[in-house]
This record gives sequence, structure tokens and C-alpha cells, in this order.
Amino acid sequence: MSEQTSTDLRETVRQRYAAAAVKVAEGGTACCGPEPVEVDDNFGSTLYAADERDALPAEAVAASLGCGNPAAVAELREGERVLDLGSGGGIDVLLSARRVGPTGKAYGLDMTEEMLALALANTAEAGATNVEFLKGAIEAVPLPANTLDVVISNCVINLSVDKPAVFAETFRVLKPGGRIGVSDVVADDALTADQRAERGDYVGCIAGALSFAEYRAGLEAAGFTDIEITPTHLVADGMHSAIVRATKPTPATGPDISATGDSCCGVTACCTPAEQAADPSVTVSEAKSATGCGCQG
Repeated sequence: MSEQTSTDLRETVRQRYAAAAVKVAEGGTACCGPEPVEVDDNFGSTLYAADERDALPAEAVAASLGCGNPAAVAELREGERVLDLGSGGGIDVLLSARRVGPTGKAYGLDMTEEMLALALANTAEAGATNVEFLKGAIEAVPLPANTLDVVISNCVINLSVDKPAVFAETFRVLKPGGRIGVSDVVADDALTADQRAERGDYVGCIAGALSFAEYRAGLEAAGFTDIEITPTHLVADGMHSAIVRATKPTPATGPDISATGDSCCGVTACCTPAEQAADPSVTVSEAKSATGCGCQG
């Protein structure tokens, strides 16, 4: 994908979601509140339980554009720190904030000023105090490394023009042992990029979707393990809403007994008086630290 094409697609996505935010903020045409942006049963607020919808501001519910319920998918727990990629009107951030409680925190990240303004208004109406919204791209998350327990997203990663960067950034900001719980559109492996585009456009979450194999390969390349991609319902022929789970592995807690030869944890004769760094340009301690070796002594 050329740089110009990527820029054009990103701007098209931004314009579409900015318009959706404005529509909700202005109240739409419904007689008793804002009209939902999505009316298809495959997308939007109908994918949330009634008690969840009823507990949130009507504007947050109306602005829901996703294909699942990632706050539930991620099985959030009290005290956790969670980030929602492409947070829109804030429905998943507000639900996450309720799940993690006052000792936890829910962040929302969005590139669209109009959506951020809507999310802030919804947060104030909900009275949520453990919430923070950030402006930025999901390919360059404005948070430090190793700070989050969970990253969620609701039908947004398929909209990115640089999905490897999204996976790499997600991995970076998660703590070791952290996890992702994502709802996204995923294509059957047999469908080519052209065939996906025939089923829907890019801003409609179809043309830019990865296949099951591509999604798994992208997460693996970023370093994730325990990857599960489970389809939930069809959104187009050969295109599925899917639950995606994966984990950022923790460093090894003991000697790497699977290492070949006499090298372990970046050193030879590991944990003996004769141990030496396999790379003579670094110290034993540096070698062990670089490999995450559990036997640091």
C-alpha cells in the first residue's frame, strides 16, 4: 500500500467517524434521544446486554460502531489498567471502568476530535472518575511500555493501514503476562484481498480485514502467545466477527533447559563457576538480562 493510499484511507476513516460523532451529538432524528449510528444486527449496540446499555448515557450507546463486546471478552478484573484502541464515543471504556472499579483505570485512545469530545461528555454524564481519553493513532500509542494489564478494541484494528504497527504497539504497552481481548472482523483464509473488497468497503470494516491466518501470524510476529481467534457471527459472505485473545509472555523463571549445545541463557556452562557469555563483547550479567534468563545468580 502506497503512502498516499494509506493517508487517503486514514482520512476517509477519520471523516466517517467524525460524522458519526456529530450525528449522535446533535441527537439524530429519533424522537426520544439520539438515533443509533448502526442499525445492522451485526454491528453496534445490539451486541451488548440490555442491562449494560441501560447503565450508560444514551449517546455512548448510540455511537457504538463495533462488532462485539470486548470488555466482556477480556474478562476484566478489579484493579486492572485497560486501554481501548479506537474508543469512539466511549461505550467500551465506560463499561471497562465499571468492571475494573475505583482501584483500576480505563484509557480510551482515538484519533478523531469529534469522537473524543463525545466520549468526554459521556464520561461526565456517567460520573466515571477512573477514565482518561487520549488523542492519537493506534499505531503509535501515547503510553509508556509495560504499563497495562489489558488492551481491548472493538472492530477498529481492521481499519488500520499498518496492522503490524498496531500489534507491536499493543505488545509494547502491555505488562509481561498482560493480555488482549479484541472483537474484530476476520476473513476466511481462502478469500483474497480483492474478494474481501467485493464484500464491503474499507471504512465499513470489511475490505481491510485480515484473514484468520494473517491475524495469527501478525500477533505471533509481535511476540504474542496463547493466541485464540474464535468467530462469533457472519458479517458478510466469508467475513466473520471474531473474538481475538492473546498474551504477552512473562520472562522465563528458570534456566532455559531447551537450549542447544552447552549454551543457556546467553552463556555457556550456565550457573557454574565456569560460565561465560556466549557473546564475548558483553558480560555474563548483561547476557542473562538480555535473554530474560531466570537464573541471574
